[in-house]
Amino acid sequence: MEYKILVVSGIMVSAAFLFSPSAVFAQVLDTADNFAVLGGSTQTNTGSSDVSGDVGVSPGTSITGYPPGTVNGTIYSGGAVPQQAEVDATAAYNGLAGMAVTSTLTGEDLGGLTLTPGVYTFSSSAQLTGPLTLNAEGLNNAVFTFQIGSTLTTASASSVTLINAGSNDGVFWQVGSSATLGTNTSFIGNILADQSITLTTGADISCGRAIALDGAVTMDTNDISNSCVTSTNGFDSGLTLGPNGGVVPTPANCSP
Repeated sequence: MEYKILVVSGIMVSAAFLFSPSAVFAQVLDTADNFAVLGGSTQTNTGSSDVSGDVGVSPGTSITGYPPGTVNGTIYSGGAVPQQAEVDATAAYNGLAGMAVTSTLTGEDLGGLTLTPGVYTFSSSAQLTGPLTLNAEGLNNAVFTFQIGSTLTTASASSVTLINAGSNDGVFWQVGSSATLGTNTSFIGNILADQSITLTTGADISCGRAIALDGAVTMDTNDISNSCVTSTNGFDSGLTLGPNGGVVPTPANCSP
C-alpha cells in the first residue's frame, strides 16, 4: 500500500492514518472498530469463548466454533463488511508502523516494565513474561503503540495493565508477522498482526481486538471485548477473574 508520511502534532503518521493523540480512537480503525475478532483466512474457536463485538473473516469465508463459543455481535463469513474492515485495518496497521519512535526496546522483555505513553519499537520479536504496566499518567487520549518487527509472544499468566488513565486512552500492537498469547494471559489493546493470531487456553483481551490481516485467528476458551467499562475512578488497575477463569483487568474510561 502506498501512503505519504505527514507530521501531526509531532507524531509521524501516514495519510491513511490521520489522527493525533487527541483523536477518537474509533477513527483509527474505522469500520474495523466494530469487530472484536477479524481474520484474513479463517477464524476458528474451541471451547466456551465469549466475544463482545463482531466476528469476521475476509477474504476467507470459514468461521467455526460458535457454538460452543458465544458472540455478542454479528458473525460475518466473508462479504463486503469484513472486506472493508480488513482494508481499514490495513490502513491502521501501516499508520502504526509509520509513527515516529520514542523508545527502542529491542532485546528487552516487556515483563516487569512500567511504560508511559509513547511509541515503542522492536526490530524483531517481542516477548512478554510476567506483568507489563502501562501508566497513562492521568492523561486523556494517551497512546501506547508497540511496533514489533516479527513475532509477539507472551508467556503463561502474563499480563498487561493500564493504570492512571484518563479518557479515550488507546493501546495498539502492530505485529510484523504473528502473535501468540500464552495460557491465561491477561492482555489489553488492539493486536494488528500481518499474519496470524493464536490465543491459547484462557488468554483474554480486554479493551481491544484480535485482527489478523492475512492469516487466521485461532482461539481456545478466550474472553475478548472491544469495549471498556466506564468508572468514576478511571481505569481500574485491579485484576479480577473472567468468566473462563483467566485473570483479566477491570477496564474503564478507555476507547482503544
